[in-house]
Amino acid sequence: MTDRLSEITARIDGVRQLGSVVNAMRGIAAARAQQARTQLAAVDAYAASIAAAIGTLLVLMPRPNESSGQKAAKPALVLFCAEQGFAGAFSEHVLIAAGSDLAASQIFLIGTRGAMALAEHGRVADWSMALPSRSQTIPKMADRAADALYARIATGEIDSLVAIFSIWQPGKAMRIVRLSLFPFDFSAFPKPKTKAPPLMDLAPAALIEALAADYLHAQLCRAGLHAFAAENEARMEAMASARNQAERQLASLEARKRAVRQEAITEEVIELAAGETASRSRFI
Repeated sequence: MTDRLSEITARIDGVRQLGSVVNAMRGIAAARAQQARTQLAAVDAYAASIAAAIGTLLVLMPRPNESSGQKAAKPALVLFCAEQGFAGAFSEHVLIAAGSDLAASQIFLIGTRGAMALAEHGRVADWSMALPSRSQTIPKMADRAADALYARIATGEIDSLVAIFSIWQPGKAMRIVRLSLFPFDFSAFPKPKTKAPPLMDLAPAALIEALAADYLHAQLCRAGLHAFAAENEARMEAMASARNQAERQLASLEARKRAVRQEAITEEVIELAAGETASRSRFI
């Protein structure tokens, strides 16, 4: 009985320690997600400013050739998957959203954990890097990804580019977004609100080229921040489930501990009563 009680007590201590770890991981994930959501507002404003500038310059240039509607011959995907564990099926949802494009496209993978999920689909990334553990370093990640993408575009290895990433919204289920990054859909840029021509030191074509590079970088930052926040939200949800399970297990163990202790007390009382009865029978 004593061995059973000590075993249950040890398990209770283990569950409590695990609960402390789960709570700590949930708190870290919450702080990271909140920080990323705050930075998203700045990135969105930056991308909107660049888009407005491009829209203003497009008025000064010949109308770009419209897309023929034909599917790109050399497509590429930028997949934002999970970097750390305890995020459930976060990476798998991104890969499922890629669908049949997964087999026919070059894969630029961001997120170490995504490599294992990608291997289960029979693919290996053509280029990969880790998703930063701090949202402040997302722009550096975007720099590296943009350099790798431009190198492939310049050599003609790819002629279209789509980013696939997760977005988390309060009170709503997590959703997967497909964002076309290249070639640019110039018709999607806003038209200028004023007819006054802008003051420029560069030719419109050169200026648009520079702004397009900045716009691609901003979109990679935006996708990276959304993926970073969504992964941490997924981890928070997983940790909340783990905490609930730990609380249920702890309650069950505490109930068993009380039952075993009651059994031990009952056995001791019976032994004492039996001993007292035996002692009295000797004197009768």
